[in-house]
Amino acid sequence: MLLLCLELRAVFRTVLLIVLSIVLLLAAVAIVPAQQPASHKVELLWSGGAPGAVGTEDADQPNLTVYPAPEKSAVPTGVIVFPGGGYGALAKDHEGDQIARWLNSLGIQAFVLQYRIAPRYHYPAPYLDAQRAIRYVRAHASAYGIAPSRIGIWGFSAGGHLASTAGTHFDAGDEHAADPIDRVSSRPDFMVLAYPVISFTTPYTHTGSLHNLLGDNPDPKLVQSLSNETQVTARTPPTFLFHTNEDKGVPPENSVLFYLALRKAGVPAEMHIYERGPHGVGLARTDAVLATWSGRLKDWLEIRGLLQ
Repeated sequence: MLLLCLELRAVFRTVLLIVLSIVLLLAAVAIVPAQQPASHKVELLWSGGAPGAVGTEDADQPNLTVYPAPEKSAVPTGVIVFPGGGYGALAKDHEGDQIARWLNSLGIQAFVLQYRIAPRYHYPAPYLDAQRAIRYVRAHASAYGIAPSRIGIWGFSAGGHLASTAGTHFDAGDEHAADPIDRVSSRPDFMVLAYPVISFTTPYTHTGSLHNLLGDNPDPKLVQSLSNETQVTARTPPTFLFHTNEDKGVPPENSVLFYLALRKAGVPAEMHIYERGPHGVGLARTDAVLATWSGRLKDWLEIRGLLQ
């Protein structure tokens, strides 16, 4: 009997020590701060200051936040993301960070552009920033593991206008430029336009973006030039368009006009207009139906050989 009691006491002590160890371990985990993900590298587009900069604050320094794809799944494709915001703000989360991470999940190297906006800046500052971003990534393509011929742009809302501007107003670069970045082409190899602002000369114009970009009483010729459905040529890059029929902020006619211009010019294009969904949905993660649009985009990237 005495022997049995001693054995039970030994078992009890063992169980007690195990329980105490678990409690202490859980307590230690609870008080250790959660490890934050490593911050992404930010690259200034102009190390010596952007052309026309009015100061040296963050808003005066257009830059790219770099999101490298996981090394094991990386493909030699890069995409520069232009967040929306009516040329007066930048929706850096659902039209920036979330988009870059989604691209990374496909093995694509992603770059989120911080471009200059109103009221501090008007045209041509955002356009210069977009052009420079494309040149910058192409000039550093080997360092990022990207093919120079597989650099795309993805714009949302007013960022879609900026992207469509870059895709219709580009040049081959200046071979005599002192800056080697300025020697390379600013033409994107493909475009993704999500509920984009396109037209500045029709009833479907987003007047807030027009005003923020061009100010009061802009030159009609400039307005016409930046109504990008009028600027499409056979050299405009292949384009994927997404919009919703219920969009009251930027009517879907903007995408339709651009798609028809692409068709007329013989440019490969794909367009999806969902019946339901408001403006500014990003990847629409809270809507099971609308969220399928990113699957259509993945398919398009796949058939164009950009995920290989």
